[in-house]
This record gives sequence, structure tokens and C-alpha cells, in this order.
Amino acid sequence: MFLTGTLLNVATVLVGTAVGVLLGSHVPSRVNEALTTGLGFFTLLLAISMGLGVFTSPDARAGDDLAVLAAVLGGVAIGELLRLDDGLEWIGGWFQRRLATSDRPSRIAEGFVTASLVFCVGPLTILGSLDNGLTGDVQLLAIKSLLDGVASIAFAAALGPGVGLAAITVLVVQGAISAGAFLLREAMDPPTILAITSAGGVILLGVALRLLQLKMVRVASFLPALILAPLFVRVAEAVRHLLA
Repeated sequence: MFLTGTLLNVATVLVGTAVGVLLGSHVPSRVNEALTTGLGFFTLLLAISMGLGVFTSPDARAGDDLAVLAAVLGGVAIGELLRLDDGLEWIGGWFQRRLATSDRPSRIAEGFVTASLVFCVGPLTILGSLDNGLTGDVQLLAIKSLLDGVASIAFAAALGPGVGLAAITVLVVQGAISAGAFLLREAMDPPTILAITSAGGVILLGVALRLLQLKMVRVASFLPALILAPLFVRVAEAVRHLLA
């Protein structure tokens, strides 16, 4: 079943969040800050690795890098026009208003938004969901589930129970990718997956900057780039054929 890996991922995020929340009250604030910084460093490294794929991978072709750039620029323009970042923040705020207690400050919205983006933009999100949808294999998503479960502990210890709400985003995003891959399994080739992954790397870079508190990038506004990237790669391919 093409949702098996996604359901496993949802379970590990929820379990990891529960563990992190239990540990969080016993962890000094400086340790929480260090956990977030460590996640920021790792996310930055992962983002760079993903983004460089369009330049270094054997599947990369001439013009694909420009296609990814166009997808990122066009995607963020569309995202800002649709106010996607504001929408995601509003959803987090809605949960916060209903779940936060009045006697202590809450970081539910921050935890939800940050964890949603980190868990849903990485390469294993795309590759694992595609593999699950195309072949039914859950191996990649099982690996991602383990990583997300560990990350959820650190996130929840630092940001609180809002991290668990990211399980909803994981279910929707990965489920949609897996379902789309199942329905469009003839259209996915290595260059297409590479373009999506490279665009995801650029988006993940924004997440890293937020975690490191270097710049509060409106990351959700970049998400349409994940849809535009494969389309623009096809355009680049058509241009190459015309010029050949």
C-alpha cells in the first residue's frame, strides 16, 4: 500500500514528540537552545548537499540548474501572492490559541511550523514517498521515520508539543506525493526527481537559517517551487532538443 511508509512516519513523529515533551521540562534552557542550534547546523549541511545535486549528480543535464533557479524564483513569487507562509502561520496560531494554557507561554505554532517544514522538505520525503508510491517499497520512508522520530525528540524538547501537530502535515504531504507517484508513475525519471530534490534543498536552507536565528525566511512561500521544478526541467529538455 502506498501509504504504509507515511503512516509509519506519522507514528514515529508522535512518539518522538511525546518523549521530547516529557524530557523537555527536565532539560535546562541552554540545552534546548543547543539542541535547536545543532538541528540548524545539520539542516544547513543537508540543504547544501541537496541543492548541489543539480550541479554534481550524474543525472544532472545542461540547463537543469537554470530550470531549478527559475522554479525557485517563480515558486516564491506564487507563494507570496498566495500568502502561503501567512496561511501556515495562521494554522499554527489557530492550534496555539486552542491548545495553549494561559498560565505559561507556548511555542506550539513555532513547533508546528518548523517541524512541518523540516519533516516535509528533505530528500527522503520526496524519494521515499515516490518509491513507496511507485513500487510499494517502504525502506526509504522507514529510514526517514527513524530520523524524524529522533529529530522529534529534540524538537519537542526545545519547542514543545506543537511538534506533534507536524504529523498532520507529514500525512498530507507524503500521502499526496505517494498517491501522485502511484497515479503518475510513468512520468517520473531521475532528472525530474533530482530537480525536485535540488529545489527542496534551497527551501531547506531557509529552514536552517530560521533554526539558527540568522534570518526569519518566509519558507512556506517557496514550496510551489517543488511543483514548478519538474515542469521547468521538461521545458529545459524541450529547448535542448530544439537547439540540438
